[in-house]
Amino acid sequence: MHRFGVWAPKAEKVSLNWRNQTLPMNSPNSRGWWILDVAEAGCGDRYAFLLDDDPTCYPDPRGLRQPEGVHGPSELYDHSHFKWHDQLWRGSPKIGSVIYELHIGTYSTAGTFDGAIEHLQHLVDLGITHVEVMPVAAWAGKQGWGYDSVGLFATHEPYGGPDGFKRFVDACHAKGISVILDVVYNHFGPSGNYAIKFGPYLNTNRKTPWGDAVNLDEEGSDEVRRFFVDNALMWLKDYHCDGLRFDAVHAFLDLSAVHFMEQLSIEVERLSATLARDFHLIAESDLNDPRVVRSREANGYGMDSQWNDDFHHSLFALLYSPKEGEGGYYDDFGSIRDLHKSLKHAYVFDGQYSGYRKRRHGRPADGLSAHHFIHFDQNHDQVGNRAKGERLEHLIGLDAAKVALGLLLTAPFIPMLFMGEEWSTSAPFLYFANHEDEELRRQVAEGRQREFAAFGFDGDIPNPEEDETYEKSKLKWEEQSEGKHQEMLTWVKSLIKLRRSRVCFNDGDMHHLEVSSNEENQTLVMQRDEARVLINFGAKPQQFALLEGEVRELASRESIEERDNQLILPPMTLAVLLSSSEEVENRQVAQRPK
Repeated sequence: MHRFGVWAPKAEKVSLNWRNQTLPMNSPNSRGWWILDVAEAGCGDRYAFLLDDDPTCYPDPRGLRQPEGVHGPSELYDHSHFKWHDQLWRGSPKIGSVIYELHIGTYSTAGTFDGAIEHLQHLVDLGITHVEVMPVAAWAGKQGWGYDSVGLFATHEPYGGPDGFKRFVDACHAKGISVILDVVYNHFGPSGNYAIKFGPYLNTNRKTPWGDAVNLDEEGSDEVRRFFVDNALMWLKDYHCDGLRFDAVHAFLDLSAVHFMEQLSIEVERLSATLARDFHLIAESDLNDPRVVRSREANGYGMDSQWNDDFHHSLFALLYSPKEGEGGYYDDFGSIRDLHKSLKHAYVFDGQYSGYRKRRHGRPADGLSAHHFIHFDQNHDQVGNRAKGERLEHLIGLDAAKVALGLLLTAPFIPMLFMGEEWSTSAPFLYFANHEDEELRRQVAEGRQREFAAFGFDGDIPNPEEDETYEKSKLKWEEQSEGKHQEMLTWVKSLIKLRRSRVCFNDGDMHHLEVSSNEENQTLVMQRDEARVLINFGAKPQQFALLEGEVRELASRESIEERDNQLILPPMTLAVLLSSSEEVENRQVAQRPK
């Protein structure tokens, strides 16, 4: 026996297509749900729905499996059939996270969940606590970033389908790694979005960069919100994920008294209490609004943390000089002062005028722990949205890339690495897609060319729709033992090991952080109790006075001199110095007013 159900509030009649039969469904209830019990139906059966007099068979918007792709019929799938081995798993602590963002299709040669499992020991050896997996919900075509998902309850079949993802999560837990899944609730992809045939999932009166906004507050929005919340709970409950990263929450256009993010946090908290497991909710937000991560009790939305673009932009603009016309939002950044503020106050723009936006932007994040903010020196967007997918080291060189990672991994915020940067992989991360519709393929390729022609690129832009573009983006694991790749890997392992071994590097109290900088000399100093991080971003050597009892622990370059109680840092160099707790206390006592 299986109960088929679908929400189609505007339909006059709905039929089930099952085993070559067309079965009329019962009249809808007051909420617009059509139901039909079929005694002989079972796991593995394929089915679809017909609406009114439309002869097309449409897949279930809540279908758990799409074995023939998002345009084909749905397949009944039973979550209880998978045998898990993580019964004792409770997850890695959120506030001590070292996150690693990865894309399943390019993380391994195979481009599958099982292929990714083969490289999990590398993450253990590196010191990673959480993997943040780019979207795996089903989309049209084979390869893609995952942000064009349309079958939100199904797992992308070319990756290995639902059982494949469960094997991946199970294997991560066996290695002591938590899994955060990237989910997209702000839009549907351009191909295969059949949900809109069934109900008002979109609000045609409001627009986002992807088209019509998701309907979160108008007629029918209760069921639309239920659709997305149930999807979030499914990944946590049935796939054993340890958290979710919500894509572009600034595109949640919601005027409800209870914001959609607040509803998500409430219902995830209930599931957490029921399963006795902690979940990590991460928002991608460019609002610079601390309400996103404030608790609901403090009139916030209850997300645990957010991606903080301001740190990335201030660091990137300091290290790299964009070509004319390439700046965009980087035009708002570029000084040591910006980086200083992003370290001390999280947001650079917390109420100031933004030249890029042509308006004031943000509000202060006062009183929040640094653990509410996830910092990165690169991610899939910042790399893949470049014309040729260049990674940070490709643009600024090894010395500067080591400094960037050194700052990232010694700052008080939750650090996130983007796959392959730990060994400065030579592989780019390009924008790629695999749309089946020829007209859509042409539009995507031509649009990409036009976009970067405006930035002065010469037209040699990889075609996103070509298989070669996808293949070029796969990591080259064999590089790790070679030259600069080995040097960078050793450096990152040392930094993460240091972060794990010292309490001061995991202290999120911003009052315990002291930052000083010098715009003229291009230097920055970060004091974290017994640790002091010195950085010379400039083109000339710079001197830093050594404090009594300080010992150099790590340095991004070997050519550092100590002379007359001075540490001389070469250009583009970072050094970490350590003192004992007693020496720090003695200095603090000596600095007190008499």
